[in-house]
Amino acid sequence: MARDPGGKQVWSTIGDCKVMPIAEARTRAREMLQRIRDGLPAVAPRGETFGTVAENWLKRHVKKKKLRSEPEIARMLNAYILPRWKDRPFLEIRRSDVAALLDYAEDKHGGRTADYILAIVRSIMNFHATRHDTYAPPIVKGMRRTEPKQRERERILDDDEIRAVWRAAESSGTYGALIRLLLLTAQRREKVVSMHWDDVSVDGEWTIPTDEREKGNAGTLVLPPLAIGVILAMPRLGNNPYVFAGRGDGPINGFSKSKQRFDAELPKMPGWTLHDLRRTARSLMSRAGVRPEIAEKVLGHVAGGVQAVYDRHSYRDEKADALAHLATLLDGIVHPRDKVTPMRKRARQ
Repeated sequence: MARDPGGKQVWSTIGDCKVMPIAEARTRAREMLQRIRDGLPAVAPRGETFGTVAENWLKRHVKKKKLRSEPEIARMLNAYILPRWKDRPFLEIRRSDVAALLDYAEDKHGGRTADYILAIVRSIMNFHATRHDTYAPPIVKGMRRTEPKQRERERILDDDEIRAVWRAAESSGTYGALIRLLLLTAQRREKVVSMHWDDVSVDGEWTIPTDEREKGNAGTLVLPPLAIGVILAMPRLGNNPYVFAGRGDGPINGFSKSKQRFDAELPKMPGWTLHDLRRTARSLMSRAGVRPEIAEKVLGHVAGGVQAVYDRHSYRDEKADALAHLATLLDGIVHPRDKVTPMRKRARQ
């Protein structure tokens, strides 16, 4: 007999004294007493493991709803959560276990990664709660590691940082090529990474596929010569259809480790993310004189109101001109020309 955290007496049977040695009975009793005091069933239920529940969640929630974030969700699960919890009995995972997982992720990969993990774990647990009579998810308010206002980043790279990042990228292989193309196109990482060779025509026109649940993207972009050069320099790996090819038939992955290695080659500069390159490119387009509404078309942002209903123009040439201006400005930043100081006019006698 033991008391649970609420003070209620809980009686449990260890086993048959005719077949169980006294030493084993004592060991089991200690384990059962501790479980009851922790608020758990005296005997661990032989229920589903976390890996089993997560697999069912992927099938019936993520895939069924055709979430655009499915590849990233699967990557996060396989990289950070399943290695630690795959074989754990699902009902035994408590709040302290979640907190420990988030602490590990925050220390190793930062608060934003920890919050992404928390969102996945919360979704899995809420999914299980809808299919279980008594299960109550252990996640509570306040477990998030960053605040929403902190996630609304304003970081853009200044000219010196752009120059340093670009020059380091020129000698960083596939990952460096990705960084340069992110700056030259102002697109999201997922769109550039998923670029197929067949998506780019011989004259440099990139057709960006639209996902089923996607609100919108840049559609078709006529790339400037500088961007085309980056793409053509990429090696074709066997039958891999991706420009940024990884192992097997898929694209590159492992962005956290690649980013750490890349940052080690840079001069000391404030923390930055790959998404900051998109914000930087958008700001550079304004600096280059691109009209705001055209720059937004390049980014793939959907216009609202009446314009979204009646304006069916493709803006192909306008977007091409915007990217050309962006490439010219970037080239001038990375390769600054010698400035000529005008001579002073001789004063008249």
